[in-house]
Amino acid sequence: MKYPGRVIKSGETDARIVKALKTALNQALALRGGEAIVLDADNPLFGPRMKQAVKLFQARNVDSQLQPLKVDGEVGSLTWEALFGTQRVPQVEVKPKGLAAQVLAQAGAAADAGVREQPRNSNRGPEVDEYLRRAGVPSGLAWCCAFTYYCFDEAAKGLGIDNPMYRTAGCLAHWNKAEAHGGTRLLARDAVADPGLIQPGMVFIMDFGGGMGHTGFVERVEGGYLHTIEGNTDASQTREGGGVYRLKRKVGSINKGFIRYKG
Repeated sequence: MKYPGRVIKSGETDARIVKALKTALNQALALRGGEAIVLDADNPLFGPRMKQAVKLFQARNVDSQLQPLKVDGEVGSLTWEALFGTQRVPQVEVKPKGLAAQVLAQAGAAADAGVREQPRNSNRGPEVDEYLRRAGVPSGLAWCCAFTYYCFDEAAKGLGIDNPMYRTAGCLAHWNKAEAHGGTRLLARDAVADPGLIQPGMVFIMDFGGGMGHTGFVERVEGGYLHTIEGNTDASQTREGGGVYRLKRKVGSINKGFIRYKG
């Protein structure tokens, strides 16, 4: 059974989904004796005993990237994938077109070129200074959002259209102003429930509180994981790194949401 595009949890009313999950859990856990949790697959209810079984499965298994599953008793895309296999969860293979394709081409070229701060840990450098200048702010500031603006600006110029992205170097300002500039926002909770809603070329937004955030581009979606291109980061996935990198993040790590621009 394919992932239904939403988190399955206590109170689920679709008997077909509940039966498939109970059958898979019984097979996966296969416990005996006092530890046994045997679920009645013909009982259409997702109750406390089933939640207990899901949590036990999550505690004993990892996702497709060999990372621990979140032990919450709810079946999202990563737990579904661990139960049923990679082919049963969203794999967004659609190639972006138009503006999205050109934006990713710009971002990918910077990643391939190994753009880095000069000197290290300075928020400076020939490319970084240009990103910040293009976004309308002084050199030396955090530049992940300025990088996204620059990529949109270059892509739009190449297509002979106006840059649709709100001009800012602030991640949360971008989130707040995106819809007024024609962007469509996808909330984090909806993306976690159905990663298939996330499309290549979308901008992700993370909120760290106190006005601090981080942003970058979605290059492709693989189950519950995103392949991204980001500025002002590094292999540790920090928001204050020293270059443009391709990274892999869990969909659930994006706590604000995603922005899509047409074109």
